[in-house]
Amino acid sequence: MKILIVEDEIGIANFLRQGLEEEGYSIFVANDGKTGLELALSQKVNLILLDWILPQMTGIEVCNAIRKTDAKTPIIFLTAKDTVQETIEGLKAGANDYIKKPFSFDELVERIKIHFRNQSESEILKLGGIEINLTKHLVTAGETEVNLTQREFELLSYLIRNKGKVCTRSQIIEDVWDIHFEYDTGVIDVFMNAIRKKLNLNKEEDLIKTIRGVGYIANDLN
Repeated sequence: MKILIVEDEIGIANFLRQGLEEEGYSIFVANDGKTGLELALSQKVNLILLDWILPQMTGIEVCNAIRKTDAKTPIIFLTAKDTVQETIEGLKAGANDYIKKPFSFDELVERIKIHFRNQSESEILKLGGIEINLTKHLVTAGETEVNLTQREFELLSYLIRNKGKVCTRSQIIEDVWDIHFEYDTGVIDVFMNAIRKKLNLNKEEDLIKTIRGVGYIANDLN
């Protein structure tokens, strides 16, 4: 598996390179946003570790640019920023995950493994006229292909896997976001609104219903 590290702090970049190479990964490193974007688009990497604050282009700018042509490759932000609004900004830009500096290397490795496991799954999920091909990272509604971000894809897949069960917001944050501490679960609603809009689903009567104050449930319509 190939991992791209975009980090301007040389010490951190070298530490990550050495540790991840010891874990068996092939590593590319860029020390500024522009070079990072060029490598992301040319090297066909399997995952990107992206610093938020970078010279030449910010992490947000790099993430937005990548997502214009690549909705699949997991992007994990490495950031000292931790406010809810900043987190939402990063996720809306197309990031799949974030880890706050200073971080545990072991935790980072586990996060990376989770994303690679998600990539390697091979199955078809269905809900009404919605079909998800996990291998091809393809979502269709009827005959129409729907372009979802990686996080939207993961959230929709999770709800369909748990079809018929109420998925609480806290469960979703833990299982989809892999966050196991107190966290503003309102970010889930941002992604659900985007999914509904792209799939033309009605909030009250659609295949994925909101359970007010609790979470969501996916059900085939009879």
